[in-house]
Amino acid sequence: MTPKTIIEKQLTALSASLAPIREEVFTWAEQTIFLKWGVLSRSRFYCLDCAHVWKPSCPTTCAKFTSCPACAGRLKMMPYNQVHFKESEYFAVVQQCAGYQVVRMVISHKHMKKNFLPCYFHKEVMQHWINPKGEVRTLALSTNVFSSSLDAWKFYSPLEIKPKDFVRNARFYINPFKVYPQMKVLPILKRNGFKTSVYDIAPHLLFSSLLSDPIAETLLKAKQLNLLQYYLCASRQNIRRNWQAVKTVIRNHYKISDVPVWEDYLELLRYFKKDLSCALYVCPDNLSEAHDHLVKKKRDLLRKKKLRDLRLEIEKAQKRYASDKKRFFGLSFRDGQLSISVIEEVKDFMAEGDDLGHCVFTNEYYVRKDSLILSAKVCENSVETIEISLSRMEILQCRGMKNKPSRHHRQILQLLSQNLYQIKERMKKRKPKIISR
Repeated sequence: MTPKTIIEKQLTALSASLAPIREEVFTWAEQTIFLKWGVLSRSRFYCLDCAHVWKPSCPTTCAKFTSCPACAGRLKMMPYNQVHFKESEYFAVVQQCAGYQVVRMVISHKHMKKNFLPCYFHKEVMQHWINPKGEVRTLALSTNVFSSSLDAWKFYSPLEIKPKDFVRNARFYINPFKVYPQMKVLPILKRNGFKTSVYDIAPHLLFSSLLSDPIAETLLKAKQLNLLQYYLCASRQNIRRNWQAVKTVIRNHYKISDVPVWEDYLELLRYFKKDLSCALYVCPDNLSEAHDHLVKKKRDLLRKKKLRDLRLEIEKAQKRYASDKKRFFGLSFRDGQLSISVIEEVKDFMAEGDDLGHCVFTNEYYVRKDSLILSAKVCENSVETIEISLSRMEILQCRGMKNKPSRHHRQILQLLSQNLYQIKERMKKRKPKIISR
């Protein structure tokens, strides 16, 4: 993009005046940002970092990591064997220039081959220029628009100023693996809480937020690093909406173990109209247990509300169910502590489904004309639900907890088979239809 405004022309000129990244920075990157790799080939270990080759003690197995006896490096083993290997990483260099905070993004490639020392390639691909108000403008190389990769850089292209809406581009959010430790930052950033670490946050996002967003500044100064990372990096977060609870956390020096779960927990507290400024609610000793307790409480409450809504519907369904299956009501079989009886109430379908965790109520088995549903109980506790086809007079299914057979399954089937004749007899009691002529 050709620079048009005064700011764009100024940043383009300042970018051209920056000194090239020093060779010692590239040396640091080569030693720091890359893993040391090894490969097993033809029963020999190859160190791709120092080119040492040795025969393992046990050639048939290969662990994920091993140690090179020559360079003493901890090698991560390649999962495949080939001729050439390549690894790519990003690192950042933080500088200041003419009152701007500058974050220079560099991509580094490590090319490896068996029996050869690795070679490296480094290229500066992006520069983020941040003014003291936190506004960011970016210069970047061009990319191959036909590539499926977001960072298919054209290394021969120059750094060009990008439009303001580049901050919505995915390339803007590239987070470097490491930041060069010798950083030069604006005094205002130090005043706003920045010291030496970016806490695994893309440096340009952290700097622009510290300069423009008091929430990020407050979280950093309060050392609420989990909240800060979540606030700046998560696509969905409700820190602003939950700011009252966040202030309570800061006052009580509470460390949140899992921020997404904590936000869900706050929504539950808000549902039950709890005070989000009370540390007793907002800062639980065991976040997971407190969250699960409120989830269960809300589920039970919603269930009661749903039952009230379903009551009228159940009453209507009961009339239809009774007219269809009334001739089978009172039918039961017993063998010791095991009893099998016809379910007579639609509300009992719901209880049966809840007790055994299946869909006998959800899928409205009480509506099925050709099915007779029975409940098998041991000591008055439901163990299995049975569906019988009235037309074929056979057992369609017999399921216990979570649709799995219980330990009484065989006894239940045997008792049912012995008493199917009683259901047949009840079928014969059906009144014949009166045909008017």
